[in-house]
Amino acid sequence: MRLAEKISIVTGGGSGIGRATCERFAKEGSSVVVAEINEVAGQETVDLITDAGGISNFLPLDVTDIHSVKAMVEHTVNRYGTIDILVNNAAAFPMGSVEDATEDEWIHVMRTNVIGSANCIKEVAPIFRKSGGGSIINIASVSGFMAEPEAVPYNASKGAVMQLTRCTAMDLADDHIRVNGVCPGQIDTAGATQVIIDRGLDVVEADKERAAEALMKRMGRPEEIASVVLFLASEDASFMTGAHIVVDGGQL
Repeated sequence: MRLAEKISIVTGGGSGIGRATCERFAKEGSSVVVAEINEVAGQETVDLITDAGGISNFLPLDVTDIHSVKAMVEHTVNRYGTIDILVNNAAAFPMGSVEDATEDEWIHVMRTNVIGSANCIKEVAPIFRKSGGGSIINIASVSGFMAEPEAVPYNASKGAVMQLTRCTAMDLADDHIRVNGVCPGQIDTAGATQVIIDRGLDVVEADKERAAEALMKRMGRPEEIASVVLFLASEDASFMTGAHIVVDGGQL
């Protein structure tokens, strides 16, 4: 029970890595706020947790809207009294070359992946400061390290998320607030599958190619990312901040 009596917020907790993280946190004793723009998916995660005996609730969240973020944080504090852990997982996945990507796609991916994470950190940091510290985990990507074809907006946003992690770790360290990142490789999620479909590719063949990129010759599971997020959230990582852990089966 590494998160016993801790209060956690997981953005984008309705599916994939976000859902797996919510479920893992609850099993480790945390009360989990599933903060999600998709109400149906978010409530499904809550139901999975509560049916298993955990404590969780859904709160609507659009990370690109600072008023939505403020309301989510306020409701969480009113219900639980404080916040101990923030996982910035909500993300957008626009792909394409620099010539293909539209201005709207650039604005959407940066507002969601970068500014959205910054919005959540901004609103949660004062709560952490008041309670004597906290842990923030940003879900970045191996795409922040490596260049990939036809993926300029997404890769650029994840590189920015990594720098956001480093900079906020520096600014918040004196307040005992740790900020770290996880960089997944090819993970088998519905979101990743949708990207393949949107690009007009064959899902089966694309999954084979994704699996072949890793030394372990398979895709990762959301639960495998959640285990690393749990480590960073817990006191097991008490001397870590400004760091990024790569979980990619050897892809890089």
